[in-house]
Amino acid sequence: MYDFRPMTADDLPLVRRWLAMPHVAEWWGEPDEQFGLVSGDMAEPAMDQYIVATSGRSIGYIQCYIMTEWNTGFGPQPDGTRGIDQMIGEPDMIERGHGTAFIRSFIEGLLASGVPRVVTDPDPENARAIRCYEKAGFARDRLVDTPDGVALLMLRNANSQ
Repeated sequence: MYDFRPMTADDLPLVRRWLAMPHVAEWWGEPDEQFGLVSGDMAEPAMDQYIVATSGRSIGYIQCYIMTEWNTGFGPQPDGTRGIDQMIGEPDMIERGHGTAFIRSFIEGLLASGVPRVVTDPDPENARAIRCYEKAGFARDRLVDTPDGVALLMLRNANSQ
């Protein structure tokens, strides 16, 4: 069971610590730059940010955004499509199935609320993340160019398992 608590300014030191962890920085990028983006997005109306917890322990972060003019690299998407990015921040919680489980829980809530599609865009070299998304029901779509480089666009539609 996972809880998705809206992130607040009080969570920023925790998120900063997670972004500096080697297993996160490897795929998210330079920690200070990423922290600036994540903290700056708190004022972005198209972005929802959550702290992921299990058994009362905060273990990760997930952001969910509405397709807007700043993420058109994914091409046309159905109205209401949401994008997600996430991380497991706590090193002792990776490789335990939490990623697949909390992503599946989160996106099933989105799809049940009427969201027609959820997209994500891992680095094509991040085999662990790609496998996690596939186990959570995402399908590989195509390679896309993003401001951060080439990414693998993955889709989860409301009518897919």
